[in-house]
Amino acid sequence: MRLSKYFLPTTRKVPSDAKVPSHILSIRAGLIRQVSRGVYNILPIGYKVIKKIETIIREEMDKIGAQEILMPVIQPAELWQETGRWGEYGFELMRLKDRLGRDMCLGPTHEELITEIIRKEVHSYKQLPINLYQIQVKFRDEIRPRFGLLRGREFIMKDAYSFHATWEDLDKTYEDVKKAYSNIIEKCGLDYRIVEAESGIIGGKVNHEFMILAETGEEEIFYCTNCDFAAKKDLAQINRAIKEAKVNVKDEELIEEIKTELENKNELNEIKEVATPGIKTIQELSEFLNLTPRDLVKTVLVYGEKIGFSAFLIRGNRELNINKVNNFLKDEVQLVSEEQVKDKPYIKLGFLGPVVLKDIPIYADYEIEIMKNFVAGANKEGYHLLNVNPKRDFKVKQYNDFTFLQVEDKCSKCGSELIESKGIEVGHIFQLGTKYSESMKAYFLNKEGNQKPFIMGCYGFGVTRLLSAAIEQKHYENQITWPIQISPFKFHMILINPHKEKLKQIAEELYQYLLKNNIEVLYDDREISAGIKFNDADLIGIPMIGVVGNEILKTDKIEIKNKIKNKKDLILKEDLLDYITTESNI
Repeated sequence: MRLSKYFLPTTRKVPSDAKVPSHILSIRAGLIRQVSRGVYNILPIGYKVIKKIETIIREEMDKIGAQEILMPVIQPAELWQETGRWGEYGFELMRLKDRLGRDMCLGPTHEELITEIIRKEVHSYKQLPINLYQIQVKFRDEIRPRFGLLRGREFIMKDAYSFHATWEDLDKTYEDVKKAYSNIIEKCGLDYRIVEAESGIIGGKVNHEFMILAETGEEEIFYCTNCDFAAKKDLAQINRAIKEAKVNVKDEELIEEIKTELENKNELNEIKEVATPGIKTIQELSEFLNLTPRDLVKTVLVYGEKIGFSAFLIRGNRELNINKVNNFLKDEVQLVSEEQVKDKPYIKLGFLGPVVLKDIPIYADYEIEIMKNFVAGANKEGYHLLNVNPKRDFKVKQYNDFTFLQVEDKCSKCGSELIESKGIEVGHIFQLGTKYSESMKAYFLNKEGNQKPFIMGCYGFGVTRLLSAAIEQKHYENQITWPIQISPFKFHMILINPHKEKLKQIAEELYQYLLKNNIEVLYDDREISAGIKFNDADLIGIPMIGVVGNEILKTDKIEIKNKIKNKKDLILKEDLLDYITTESNI
């Protein structure tokens, strides 16, 4: 493609709301232009990247026997009302009426519509399993669309849905899709981790997210340096070795430390009250008492509409994980305010402790079970208690994991070191079970001739989101650096001086030769300064940039800036095809 004829509106200016590199660079490099909040035109060079991603997706989905279909964006309300999601989905569901006044929506996802297809067309276990997918535009009316294509209102997504007669068959397809998604991301040249996740409004108990590692990711994750363990910060389970290891722990030092604490557990000192005037934080308290935060225990009071007040005890160096608390209590809780406890004079929130709590159930993190003689609040302003111990001084209703994972913790699978990172979700897979088939009365006849609901899985992959995630992971300063697998072009050739006939002739011959050999070339033949051409080339991010300049007149060699290997090469023009082919084959 000749750049003089290509619609590629690069710019130095970006909107003030563009904050992350992928949003800024997508605008500057001419990939996208905004239409309205969270809605974008995707311009030619951006769409070439998307088509590359879609090709990889199709290859991997077809490989596992999935079949591509295309469903409409607009969906009738009746289907969503059958599953109850018409009312549950909230304001993100874009509702509208057709000219006859019938309620419709713009599909954010297609569980209802695909189930409608299957319940009409599939009636026997002999027709199963079925795995159907589409690559299509979705719309979710985000309250705060931001970060360009990373969190837009309209986006391109690959969504697949599988139907099964048995759970074992679902397990197999689920693993096939998990492997296919891994292959897709690896083929796109990106570093990622698979993490366990929450199902949200989609439903299902077993589900995983695929996270592209990037400094600007919205999700905080931990992953192991030795095995495949990875988890989101708010869901990660902590490696605990308590009472001969409640989980499989291989960290010998940690086990010995726990054993020592357990052996000394019966040496309980007399409880004492100590004045701690003006103390406001755990750090201040630990310095005042000449202890570490690990020797202190925080008592956190929460309230939920279903369960009322509950107290949670955690070690002083940790933070309460409300997500884990909600899952444990099966309620949505929030931290208690002064106003909520004004009729409970024995509660002092800044000095809260477990010893004198009345009629409030106390739950404790696993670590509290092995602590002895710790410091806690005295429920008396300006005072704390020394030598507090469970069982003797208060009753714990139940122990569980209630805190966030920290870098100093060990991997819960192998006991190795952990790395804290940030990630961008690009894929999410679910085992839905019979949630949709039961509510929509979608049944088949099994081997015994009995009517059973389909067992379902669903599998989403963000196409436009992967484009942005690739920029986030691979950009360098103010430049995009595309992985070669999804680069819009394989080679960017710059003609330094189009007014020199000899140079122009050589560049034209090279361009035609590469095209003839099926190399995608962006040929900058514009009659503008070399500086602008170089700046645009770095900005656009094609990983191999060739310069047709004076060097080729002297030595018959073309200068190559190889961004794949971060080096510069001089290549004889007759060797250029082999060079591009070799460097692209990674």
